[in-house]
Amino acid sequence: MVEKLTPKSFMMHLLNGSALGIVVALVPGALLSELFKALTPYCEPLGMFTQMIGATNAMVGIAVGVAIGYMFKFTPIESISVGLAAMAAGGAVRFADGIIQLKGTGDIFTMVFAAAIAAGLIVLLRGKVRGYAILVVPVVSLFVAGALGRLAFPYFIAFSQLLGSWIAHLLTLEQTLMAVLIAIAFACLIVSPVSSVGIATAIHLAGVGSGAANLGICACAFSLAVAGRRVNPLGTCAAHFVGSPKLSMPNIVAKPKLLLPIMLNAALAGVLASLFQIQGTEFSAGFGISGLIGPVNHLKLAGWGVGQLAVSLLVFVIVPVAGAFAADWLFVKKLKWIAPEDYKIDV
Repeated sequence: MVEKLTPKSFMMHLLNGSALGIVVALVPGALLSELFKALTPYCEPLGMFTQMIGATNAMVGIAVGVAIGYMFKFTPIESISVGLAAMAAGGAVRFADGIIQLKGTGDIFTMVFAAAIAAGLIVLLRGKVRGYAILVVPVVSLFVAGALGRLAFPYFIAFSQLLGSWIAHLLTLEQTLMAVLIAIAFACLIVSPVSSVGIATAIHLAGVGSGAANLGICACAFSLAVAGRRVNPLGTCAAHFVGSPKLSMPNIVAKPKLLLPIMLNAALAGVLASLFQIQGTEFSAGFGISGLIGPVNHLKLAGWGVGQLAVSLLVFVIVPVAGAFAADWLFVKKLKWIAPEDYKIDV
């Protein structure tokens, strides 16, 4: 039975479901992708696992839709139908020369848009279709919500490109100021429906800018993990830096003040990126420490010497964690602007 919905509860179900679906779909790759890539040349059968991770990353739409259905307490038929609509609309499925391709994760905005339409249609129809649900719900979800999502997809992409062009202007600033602002921008992007990886790729973010973006995301991840330790299980806290900080996206939307400690820690991370010349590529920016993609790509560019290994440990782990505890003390204990319960996550 679907609960009585208000506009606020409807929106929170969408955000909670999308955050959960994204993290669940991306955790396998975040944990093991770099390891399998490194080991595959020495053990070819491991290449199969790398392929599986790539396929899983492209199925974020299904995970998002099913998780949203779960938040709405939908039946399995209804939840899967929402997943199909989100997957069909999200852009990860490409058609070229009669071949179906899976490419990237897709656009989160579009997935949530399609899932919202599908969920709304299901709420309206479920009392009318009854025994015909298995025939009606998947068809309506796919061909109405999925189709509307595909039509809206170019507009959501255009919005992301516009946002990217604004961020690209930061690259013209003095290096330290640029690094600080880039770190803050990506710390905020990673807890929004916007793809931080997509933005970084679109503006060809490389060099110190890429490093600053990754450190900003690290700062965000550790800030949320540390601040949520009082009210969330250890695994949920760890999922912020092992998987994605997007897990706390609903909390951020509900209480934007949670961005304050994140931005403070990200600003510190940006200074470190400039000071230690932390590097990255346009394809590594936007991941942070997830899958060790940020530090590994810096080391590939800067070298694997003992000094650079120590620097990487310092800037990607030690300082962001210390900054997270300091910011948590300031905003929760000292100023009391934020309550520990603000970080509570229901998974």
